[in-house]
Amino acid sequence: MSCNLPVGVFDSGVGGLTVVKEIMHQLPNEEIVYFGDTARVPYGSKSKETVTAYSRQIVKFLQTKKVKAIVIACNTASAFALETIAKEIPVPIIGVVKPGAKTAAETTRSGRIGIIGTEGTIKSGLYNEFLHNTNESLQVFGKACPLFVPLVEEGWIHDPVTKEVASRYLAELHEKDVDTLVLGCTHYPLIRDIIHEVAGNGVTLVNPAYETARTLQELLLAQGLLADENAIPDHKFYVSDGAEKFREFANSILPCEMAETKDVNIITFD
Repeated sequence: MSCNLPVGVFDSGVGGLTVVKEIMHQLPNEEIVYFGDTARVPYGSKSKETVTAYSRQIVKFLQTKKVKAIVIACNTASAFALETIAKEIPVPIIGVVKPGAKTAAETTRSGRIGIIGTEGTIKSGLYNEFLHNTNESLQVFGKACPLFVPLVEEGWIHDPVTKEVASRYLAELHEKDVDTLVLGCTHYPLIRDIIHEVAGNGVTLVNPAYETARTLQELLLAQGLLADENAIPDHKFYVSDGAEKFREFANSILPCEMAETKDVNIITFD
């Protein structure tokens, strides 16, 4: 397999762009093929079977782009589909849950960790499992925050409504006296400032997007798949609906201008 083949990245919508941003920063020579399932966002309220079926379609699409590795930049899909799909494809695939859990375990001072995510991610208990495998004495408190994804998708990143919603969600974790808070959905770093303000200075926020990019680098290095240092990437972005809206949003957060985003009928990849 050529080291200069692209890396596939996918998410339920725009949230995975936080992972793309970190990959671009940490691995500037890697070419990215991104798919955002904007027609079917959010994933967090859907069943494991549905999310796995959606993820399988997207992976099949990414394989047509000859990707050398795949990053599931979605906590719900990582929790529900990663283990199944990893057995079905010949290329390495990683998610965002394990890297985030590892960092949280290393960061906490009191051993009291909060996890915020979609209903699917929280109910899966995967963060709890990884954290307790690292240190069984850790106390982990999960809180589903289902409204955060649609607020981010709507672009209400600095809106008072988003702050009010965050205040209501995080009140429960305040009572648990957590000192570390995992942003257990890749949409959430886009409202990091609001979450930080509501959580308070005594709480350290963990962004799994950063750690996932590091894990990808380690994976590519171990398998001899790191892109050449002189490679100039030609990133490509695809969505299942609303290409122009997605492109405008992406250009507001990514370090490089996105020339084009294409719509894909992902259902044909069943």
